[in-house]
Amino acid sequence: MKRICQSVAAVAALGAVGAAADTVEVEITAQEVDLVVDNAGTTHPMWTFGGTIPGPLVRVTQGDTVDFTLVNDKSNKQSHSMDFHAARADVLDEFDLVKPGDDKRFTFEAEYPGVFIYHCGADSMAEHISRGMYGVIIVDPEGGYSSDYPKPDREYVLVHGDLFEAGTSAEDIMMGNGWKGVLVNGKVFHYDPVHDPNASIALESEPGERVRIYFVNAMINESAAFHPIAGIWDRVWDNGNPKNVSYGLQTVEVPPAHGVVLDLISPEGRATNNAIVDHRMKHALNGGITVLMNYDGVGADKGRGAGLIPR
Repeated sequence: MKRICQSVAAVAALGAVGAAADTVEVEITAQEVDLVVDNAGTTHPMWTFGGTIPGPLVRVTQGDTVDFTLVNDKSNKQSHSMDFHAARADVLDEFDLVKPGDDKRFTFEAEYPGVFIYHCGADSMAEHISRGMYGVIIVDPEGGYSSDYPKPDREYVLVHGDLFEAGTSAEDIMMGNGWKGVLVNGKVFHYDPVHDPNASIALESEPGERVRIYFVNAMINESAAFHPIAGIWDRVWDNGNPKNVSYGLQTVEVPPAHGVVLDLISPEGRATNNAIVDHRMKHALNGGITVLMNYDGVGADKGRGAGLIPR
């Protein structure tokens, strides 16, 4: 069976855990565009997959074959490539450069369940990633949900990336010079109306719900100390693999280009709030904070379907 995935909405709806193996067609276009990078409307020249940071969410089931095409828009000035961390492939073939106006197609089997980064591997890789060329592929386990990997009530994808001063050279980016802050799904303090009065979005759930966070660290040099203030990670799956489970953790260290799946359960019977932070203070106080609001009456679309990456 063949599925076609071309948008966040379509892809998110297709991640049916436990479904039979399919071939999933995914096409993503590399686009060099000016994007808003904070809640005040500041724009920076960024390089992207699909015109957004992170790029389109790809969601498949373990055992599926991903039939992928990267299109490098003819108006771009840079060559780009695609490196799927969920793939076993040839770095010199499938992950090779694509010039502006060209495209490249390859396939791979999603053999391991989990949450994986995808990113551009063109030189300088540090510059291409830090300018926004990254995204997430979720590979749901072929066995479906279980007592060891329970079905969540809501799901959200959070990706932390770097923001550098516009015009910072590739060499300085690689060394961390010109660093300004942390982008959370493409914006500084994206979901934090507490620290940024211009923020208009927060994550939402009902009291007592199991909220699953698919977290990927797209920062090029530094780990993230991922912590839910006023909460405890009920369960954490390293790399998102159901076999790699830990219980009751306060802070999870996530290295660059790595991902984890984490469940958070708020107290029942009353409204509460969590601040999901990178507990390295220079990261938290420069953009790396997300507010999760837990209250009665949350819309059914929040954290479901196309709502995994609130825009």
